Amino acid sequence: MVNYKLRDWLFARQRYWGEPFPVIYLDETGETVPLPESELPLSLPELDDFSPTGTGEPPLAKAVSWVRTIDPVTGKPARRETSTMPQWAGSCWYYLRFMDPKNGTELVSKAKERYWGPVDIYIGGAEHSVLHLLYARFWHKVLYDIGVVSSKEPFQCLINQGLILGEMEYTACRDQEGRLISADSVSDPGEYRQEKIPVENVTKVGEFHVLKDNPSIRLTARAYKMSKSRGNVINPDDVVSEYGADSLRLYEMFMGPLRDSKTWSTGGIEGVHRFLSRTWRLIVGSPLPDGSYRDGTVVTNDEPTFEQLRALHRCIEKVTEEIQETRFNTGISAMMEFINAAYKWKKHPKSIMEEFVLLLSPYAPHMAEELWFRLGHSSSLAYENFPEAKSEYLKDSNIVLPVQINGKTRGTVLVDEASSEDDAFELASQDEKLSKYLIGKTIRKRIYVPGRILNVILDQQKVRT
Repeated sequence: MVNYKLRDWLFARQRYWGEPFPVIYLDETGETVPLPESELPLSLPELDDFSPTGTGEPPLAKAVSWVRTIDPVTGKPARRETSTMPQWAGSCWYYLRFMDPKNGTELVSKAKERYWGPVDIYIGGAEHSVLHLLYARFWHKVLYDIGVVSSKEPFQCLINQGLILGEMEYTACRDQEGRLISADSVSDPGEYRQEKIPVENVTKVGEFHVLKDNPSIRLTARAYKMSKSRGNVINPDDVVSEYGADSLRLYEMFMGPLRDSKTWSTGGIEGVHRFLSRTWRLIVGSPLPDGSYRDGTVVTNDEPTFEQLRALHRCIEKVTEEIQETRFNTGISAMMEFINAAYKWKKHPKSIMEEFVLLLSPYAPHMAEELWFRLGHSSSLAYENFPEAKSEYLKDSNIVLPVQINGKTRGTVLVDEASSEDDAFELASQDEKLSKYLIGKTIRKRIYVPGRILNVILDQQKVRT
């Protein structure tokens, strides 16, 4: 059984803005008459003053020449409705209009609605599931019943994203004499005076936050919802001004899983900012003495090695999987690991770095676009296909090989599955734990099963078969 509960919905608002109701009231009878389609769309009149009227009428009543009208069908005098819709009328079906925004004859063409709909993912806060989402579904089902849309449901998947809380706040308790009381000895915080402690006076010992100058005083650490009253609102314009839009975008995804609530930390954004800076320098090169950067890039036209291709395609596989599962934070971690590995290469082939820039572009679109043009492309990377991982570079050719000495397993070595007996023995003899068994001993023979085991038989030892 599926139950729906539509809350009472006050659809009219006594204000100027919002969608006007396309109805008129006849003066003679007071009858409510809908406007014919030829009179649509109905637009709001221009008003210089839309403050409250003081008479109980909506501000729109001030537009007298607009309010007074005639019935376009009968020519009888009438007046327009002066309340407006709550702007939910449009928001409940705007996703359909996005599919066909320039259609002047119908809400959405049937062909485009079938092609684009239903919407793949609906992302909103928890309050959306009982407000906008429910009413959008209600409207969509009505449109389905009258044949405007082809699907019963407007959205295939709902994701409630977590709330981003303000920075961590630390508070201490003081008793009636003004003495600080450790948080672990306070049963009812309401009985004590709360005092906010600046973050520079706080340190962490184990799992607890304490005063730097008095570690015996444990503090209460809590992050609150951002609000003007608490003064913990982070202005994104300030963050963009200092770190750039890509850093802000990347940090919001790196904070944690999309569905979880996260605590903002201005210091945390510096980490992703450094990652983007390292990516830039890896491709463009170090800055010139005057602080500027050379044109173009420092990538080469060399053919990539197998190890470079393996590192790239493992990164592609991980990022693609995490995007599908909306785990953007772990996708970013995979790209950070790739950049760490790439810094160890002597050369950076253009073909490798181009694929990585495409991989980075959904996360940091502005910088990725600039890098794409520096790599010699004249059109936007938005028109390029997203990289695909190739299976031949994902298989791990290294295996863990058990090493026996006189029939007893003494350890393991990591070898390539195609390694020869001499290669496997060389690695084993260089291993610190295994080499001590060979000191001063004569090797009678070696038994090697590729990919499975290496057994070294020593002379003057009793071997149990």
